[in-house]
Amino acid sequence: MRIANLSGRLALVVDDQAIDVEQASGGTFAADPQAVYERWEEFRAWAAGADLPAGASFEAADLGSPAPAPRQTLAIGLNYRDHAAESGFVAPDGLPPVFTKYVTSISGPVTEVALPPGGHTDWEVELVAVIGARAEKVSETDAWSHAAGLAVGQDISERVGQLAGPAPQFSLGKSHPGFAPIGPWLVTPDEFGNPDDLELRCAVNGEEVQKGRTRDLIFSVPALIAGLSAVLPLLPGDVIFTGTPAGVGLGRDPQRFLGHGDELVSTIEGIGELRQTFVG
Repeated sequence: MRIANLSGRLALVVDDQAIDVEQASGGTFAADPQAVYERWEEFRAWAAGADLPAGASFEAADLGSPAPAPRQTLAIGLNYRDHAAESGFVAPDGLPPVFTKYVTSISGPVTEVALPPGGHTDWEVELVAVIGARAEKVSETDAWSHAAGLAVGQDISERVGQLAGPAPQFSLGKSHPGFAPIGPWLVTPDEFGNPDDLELRCAVNGEEVQKGRTRDLIFSVPALIAGLSAVLPLLPGDVIFTGTPAGVGLGRDPQRFLGHGDELVSTIEGIGELRQTFVG
């Protein structure tokens, strides 16, 4: 199953056509895309058995984040060994560094992003997991049952602000408007042959700059859900950015950052793509 945020309304995507959920369910489910996670199992049961109407075509630019207003966004650092190495850090043994991306940074899959003046804006393609059932002290073996699904994410990062000061400002440096595109929709785990092994890619102006597989995550999606939920409850609709593989601009020699007119395309196998254009 694929669910989308189409012009602010919850939609099912079937054969590349969008079905408005509020209309198709006769008002049983609200149009608010974020609200569906509070009733996730009920919604999944309805969608599996409903006699759905014909869908309508849509433009990717009209899609928003499938989780536009999470109560908690948890982002994971250094969760691929090659990215930890290029960043000058030792790969973590315990739970990796955790920070947040503030909710006002969240956007849809096709956007124009303003470059912060004087900054060094970087790319980080990531698999995003959205929580579908409250997770508190869950085991790793049970963790997938708490995930609503997966999406493509970009942990866009302004490196000057992120690394300034006596202590790094990870959350602020990664939370400028439009710095957390998510989409193009949410894909439920049962749609994948193996949800723990997906290829992810990132390209700048058509040049591939990142390529990896989620099987190389140090902490997989289930391990992250288990580890995070051991500390704090994960709530329905919460978002987890799971980390990025090597190839970011900060880790290159010479370093490379995004400029006016650059196009960033981020893709994950079996999900789809994000497309961001940057303006000075």
